[in-house]
Amino acid sequence: MNVDFATLTEYQRYKMMASLIVPRPIALVTTLSEGGVVNAAPFSMFAMMGEEPPIVMISLNRLQDGQLKDTAANIKRSKEFVVHMCDEDLAEQMHRCGERLPPDQSELEAVGLTTAPSCAIAPPRIAEAPVAFECTLWELIETDSRQIFIGKVVWMHARDELIDTDTWRVRLQHYHPVGRFGASFYVKTRERYALEAQALERSTPIDEM
Repeated sequence: MNVDFATLTEYQRYKMMASLIVPRPIALVTTLSEGGVVNAAPFSMFAMMGEEPPIVMISLNRLQDGQLKDTAANIKRSKEFVVHMCDEDLAEQMHRCGERLPPDQSELEAVGLTTAPSCAIAPPRIAEAPVAFECTLWELIETDSRQIFIGKVVWMHARDELIDTDTWRVRLQHYHPVGRFGASFYVKTRERYALEAQALERSTPIDEM
């Protein structure tokens, strides 16, 4: 099968790409409204882009009525946001944060999540999340259909059990994030394997699954 993307509609291109470029990590993003309301929304068009500077990307689609999503409006104004990684325990509440609420209502309150103060920026982080990256806006890229926010990570929070700070390695056996699959499906990440025998020989308790 050969497909000329110019012959597809915008929606058809979205469905093909979003259902084939999988699984995708999910960023649960918190921002602050001008009135101080904590907004939370999940985005699976999300990726790490580099380590020097340490930058991540979240891509937000534009609303059909031309209005900005709460997350986009808050980042454009404050230039700050927190990206949370989502694990199995957080998955259901993360999904419910995708429901659209009025700007003066917090999704975190609606789904029963709590906040904790950030260290370097104003928007708070989600206390229940296994990992949180405090970000400042590095660059904004605008396309016809999306706003792509590139954030510089200025601070990280993680559960104590996840990271060995002597070696700065992640204890993957304690880390079980979920990913976005096609349509409304998600995947777990417990089934892991190494392709090289040398990788197994070099494994340590930190790496063991």
